[in-house]
Amino acid sequence: MSERHPIIAITGSSGAGTTSVTRTFEYIFQRENVKAAIVEGDSFHRFDRLEMKRRQAEAEKAGNLNFSHFGAETNLFAELEQLFHSYGESGTGQHRKYLHNAEEAAPYKQEPGTFTPWAKLPTDTDLLFYEGLHGAVVSDDVNIARHPDLLIGVVPVINLEWIQKLWRDKKQRGYSTEAVTDTILRRMPDYVNYICPQFTHTHVNFQRVPCVDTSNPFIARDIPSSDESICVIRFANPKGIDFPYLLNMIHNSWMSRANTVVVPGGKMELAMQLIFTPFIWRMMERRKRSFGAL
Repeated sequence: MSERHPIIAITGSSGAGTTSVTRTFEYIFQRENVKAAIVEGDSFHRFDRLEMKRRQAEAEKAGNLNFSHFGAETNLFAELEQLFHSYGESGTGQHRKYLHNAEEAAPYKQEPGTFTPWAKLPTDTDLLFYEGLHGAVVSDDVNIARHPDLLIGVVPVINLEWIQKLWRDKKQRGYSTEAVTDTILRRMPDYVNYICPQFTHTHVNFQRVPCVDTSNPFIARDIPSSDESICVIRFANPKGIDFPYLLNMIHNSWMSRANTVVVPGGKMELAMQLIFTPFIWRMMERRKRSFGAL
């Protein structure tokens, strides 16, 4: 953790909704005039798209049916931790971009599914913002979770997570239900061993819970809407959280535990704005004071 060079990390599984949380933070950064270095977790995968397919085929041929993007073998955990450490120390570090599609790849004159060369982050940013799968991984070899000043988990209940992944991969990427189901099954051991344990290290978790029947996510025709959901917000350390203010500002919200607020699903973004804007204020004030002490 660093007063001069703070880090915010959003962590969640594929299909969890971390991208929408990132969008909320981008609004806060713009409104509060905060310059953030934004890093996507996909850029710390070990293999590009073609190499990953080749490695997966080799793994299946060797009898390993659980080779996935979620595990240590396919990700650069040490390099991600080094980025967090370096940024906290000096306000910069090595990063790259993963080019998901032709639109992202065109400016770099590269193929989709490839990485840009490693480069240094600019040195004039106020904070580092990470969004991806592994912002809170702790293992025998790395402890990424110790570096962020604010660590947020985005964790829909599992059936909703699967519905969101199925909808995205089928509608936006053209995959079949069978192909997406195969991916979910293949990732399950790494999901249990690398994704779930992260949420014991997060400072705040947002868990969307549908209020409609999602008992068979593989036949769902659409994603339950925000108004068909509630959002459970858990604080690891509730000290300093103004719960009466949140309950007063967000109608039909309540506390289910001493560290947990439940809000209507449609108010999740408002809750994030109310909760995290003061966090950003405090980060920037501490940063300003730390440089003023020079």
